[in-house]
Order: sequence, then C-alpha cells, then structure tokens
Amino acid sequence: MRVSACIGNYAKTSYCIPGLEMNVYCMEELCYCMKENAFLLDHSLMNDRLLGWIGQECGLQELAGALHPLVHRQGSLSSFVSAILEYTGLYERPVIREVEQMLKKGAGLSRIEKRKSQVDYLVKKKKYVAAIREYDSLLANWQEMEGKGEPLPAVSCLAAILHNKGTALTGLMLYDRAAECFLAAYRTDGSEICYRDYLAARRLALSEEEYVAFAAEQPEGYEYTMKLEKDMERFLDEWERQPEYLMLYKRREDRHGADRQRYQEESERLIQSIKDGYRSSVSC
Repeated sequence: MRVSACIGNYAKTSYCIPGLEMNVYCMEELCYCMKENAFLLDHSLMNDRLLGWIGQECGLQELAGALHPLVHRQGSLSSFVSAILEYTGLYERPVIREVEQMLKKGAGLSRIEKRKSQVDYLVKKKKYVAAIREYDSLLANWQEMEGKGEPLPAVSCLAAILHNKGTALTGLMLYDRAAECFLAAYRTDGSEICYRDYLAARRLALSEEEYVAFAAEQPEGYEYTMKLEKDMERFLDEWERQPEYLMLYKRREDRHGADRQRYQEESERLIQSIKDGYRSSVSC
C-alpha cells in the first residue's frame, strides 16, 4: 500500500485553473486536475498568479522559485507540469511520464482538438451518454466559431467528431441516429470508413427486407454492401462462440425448463447488473 503525505498548506483562497475553470485548494487537487485533464492544458497554466498561489497560499516558496524560470523563459508545458507532479510526489514516475507524453502529443493542437481527445477517451471507457453530450457541445462550439469567422482545425477534425459521436450512439444501439452522424461525417470529408460505418448502422437499424431495398439504392456502395454482408456473417459466427452468447442460450433453455425459481433469480441478477452498468455509463 502506497501512502503519500500532503505537501504544503491547504489554501484559504482557491486557485482557478485556466481553461479548465476548476477551483483547487491544495497541491494534491492541482496535481489531480492536471493529470486527469492533461489534454486540455495549455501555456495559460504557466503564469505568475499560479506561482504566487503556490508560494503564498500553499507555502511552497521553493517550488514557486523553481517554476519561475520555466514561466519567464518560455519553458515547455510538459516540463512545467512534470516539475509540479514530481515535487508533490502524488504520482509515481511512470504516471508522470504518461502525462508528459500526453502534453507533448497535445502541443500545437487547438482547444477543440484537445477536448475531442478527452471525449474520445469517454467513448473508450463506454461512457456513451456523457460522450454524446460533450460531442454535441463541441459541434455547437465549432458552429459558433465558424459563424464568427474564427480559425478552426482541419475539416477532418469535424468529420472525426461526427464519426465518433456515431460510434457512441452505436454503443447505445441507437443505430438510426448513428447512421445520420456517419453520413454527415462522410459528407464532410469523404472518408470511406465513415461511409462503411454508415452502411453498417443502416444494416443494424433496418429489417432484412428494408435493408435489401436500401442497398439497391446505393449503386456506388455495392462493393461495400457485399463486404458488409460477409463481415456480418463472420461477426455472427464469432458471437455464437462467445461466453455471453452461450450464457444467454442456456438461459433460454432454463426458461422452458423445470427450475423456474432458478431462472427468476438469475434474471433478477442480470437485470440488476444491466442497471448498474447503465448508471455507470451516465455518471460522468
């Protein structure tokens, strides 16, 4: 078990981290926010106000002095953040290296691109509801900046936001809405991946008969529709070999068996598990 001692004083006045708009009252809170939101940090973090807060409110004049050259000689953001993390000792070296890599990877990216990277992480963690909400916010920001004539990332970034929102919707089995996002992404930058995912979402949203009629109206996508059917057959075969499918197949047999009590108890357990999973997905 690893125990970390708190560093410095608990501040009477909070510090609001630029860009994150998060108020922190001690070095540990500052370090946690920097680590969890590394992709959103930029050079606005490196300022005299933070140095003053560290030195005066937290009583860490030594650290503030060590950070001063990085602020006034335009040191790198990764060096600045890692210096704070190392001094505080809240995280071990492998974690600090990971944060450094994230900061270096994010150097030169716009705020929209940084925010997108963080929301993409929500999708990987299957936090689909939270991710969709954040993608919608990004799309609104994009539209607002476009209306004001402000500089924007490459159009491929917009297509990626739309595509990844579609991926999150697919995770919730909202295939109609996912198809709309994939199609919008395809129309934005013409990516073949977006078009294939559009066809796949439509394949899942429509009945067999409806999809055949739909596919017939996609002459430019004939090759993709044929490949999709082969993929669907392969996916189905793989699914029928999975433990989850075998468990459900066994449950179907139990439903018609003699042990109804066992079936009801197992059903309640599975339903509760699904509820818990859903609560977890919307907790962000």
